[in-house]
Amino acid sequence: MYTIALDAMGGDNAPQAVVEGAKLAVAEFDDITVRLYGPEEVLRPLVDGCERVEIVHAPDVIGMHDSPMLAVRQKTESSMVKAVMAVREGEADAVVSAGSTGALLAGGMLRIGRIRGVERPALAPVIPGRKKPFLLIDCGANVDCQARYLQQFGLMGSVYMQSVLGVERPEVGLANIGAEAEKGDRLAREAYELMSRQTAYVFKGNAEVRDVPSGDFDVVVADGFVGNVILKTIEGVTGLIMSMLKDGMRSSRRAKMGALMLRTPLREMKNRMDYKSHGGAPLLGVNGAVVKAHGSSDARAIKNAVRQARSMLEGCVVEKIRDGLEGLSMEK
Repeated sequence: MYTIALDAMGGDNAPQAVVEGAKLAVAEFDDITVRLYGPEEVLRPLVDGCERVEIVHAPDVIGMHDSPMLAVRQKTESSMVKAVMAVREGEADAVVSAGSTGALLAGGMLRIGRIRGVERPALAPVIPGRKKPFLLIDCGANVDCQARYLQQFGLMGSVYMQSVLGVERPEVGLANIGAEAEKGDRLAREAYELMSRQTAYVFKGNAEVRDVPSGDFDVVVADGFVGNVILKTIEGVTGLIMSMLKDGMRSSRRAKMGALMLRTPLREMKNRMDYKSHGGAPLLGVNGAVVKAHGSSDARAIKNAVRQARSMLEGCVVEKIRDGLEGLSMEK
């Protein structure tokens, strides 16, 4: 049995959607217990005696406008900090939250701590691609990076894709302004050299940013600034395209008839682009399974974030990253 600590007060739709997501998760997986952290008087009526869904009283909440570092240090009775601490103390195997990204990053690094040998943990969402989904690492945890951080990101992303999504030999690319080895700034060129020399994972060279959404790579490595720009651009362009399609399909009677004929492929495209199907982004490099769910997660997205945490545990992601780091160290 795995115990998943769930921040019941994190996210735009908390606590109702979080509790409903917990119920969906235990209904789907008979080997997990979900432990909800939040005010007991609020959660008790929502849980309504559901088996394998427990409540741990946490009277405080970290808001989206709280300073992440200060909140993690000072709000020790908050739902997020108590859920994170449960992993540190061995009371839970993984933690999931749709709350403040900054606070969860700070909690993961300060309270749980890094895997020995990891220089910087990284946030790594799985993003739909034209050919296949891919992992984008890092997406905001580390704005200022060194080349060896990016080399480690490649390893952590490769381990995740292999262990959780079942990709046999994940191919790793480095986000850059061109495919040639000499392209990019100093950081990109140094990272390219380091990633080319290692043998712990499959490095396939530079991933030109315009080609990233195609899904030619299983893992795309970037520093947190570039990765976040890529992520936000993909989200923005996807939203724009869907809105323009919707407006076009409503523009005339002929357009409406065409939309009716294309209803099935359009629905399939929308489902492929839906973040709720993946659940959240793992924080890779911390000494425990941590998943950041989208702030607007509904019950289905929360359920899938719990599934994601369970898959990380089942795939022994932390242990495999630790083993892979030893291989990287031996190659220096």
